[in-house]
Amino acid sequence: MASLHILFRSFPGWVFFCCCCCLSLLLTSSLPLKGASAAHHACRLRKINFQQPYIRNRTYTLAKTVHASDKDTDNRLIGQQLFVNIRENNRCYLMKRVVEFVVKDVLLTEVKNQYPYVEEVAQFLASLTSELSSCQFSGKREHIEKNLEQMKNKMEQLGENGKTKAIGELDLLFDYMENACTDAPKKGGNKKKN
Repeated sequence: MASLHILFRSFPGWVFFCCCCCLSLLLTSSLPLKGASAAHHACRLRKINFQQPYIRNRTYTLAKTVHASDKDTDNRLIGQQLFVNIRENNRCYLMKRVVEFVVKDVLLTEVKNQYPYVEEVAQFLASLTSELSSCQFSGKREHIEKNLEQMKNKMEQLGENGKTKAIGELDLLFDYMENACTDAPKKGGNKKKN
């Protein structure tokens, strides 16, 4: 204690003490690592986007309504198979691409007039992809493209039922997007239908 008292009496002692404090603060702060890319931070959405009861209800209601008319129980478009060989830091980018495809090639086609809430859900999903406009992949892109292509091919093989299945799985898409693109702890997420 006496040595601290002597240290604080002199100006150089104060400078030394302040430098030590600043250095320890810098070392313990949550700065990005040298190798961390800015794209990773661009691949994050706020948890609040997914906590809006109104849009969550609309999305889940639409999915439930359409899921009832989907007779194909053997195939799944949205599921863990999308993440095969995909690093965790690329999952949000992949989900952004899946959502862009579903909005453009499913929700904004002729089906938009067949079901309730389609346009509202499409607008919401499009706003999420817009927020992720700077989100890029890191590393090799081949697995992302392959998994996305497999999903598109499966939907195409299912014919008209492919779009029905995609809309019937909007609840899964919502959950997978939330899990891949937010840092906050997940609430069950994709546990119900893998």
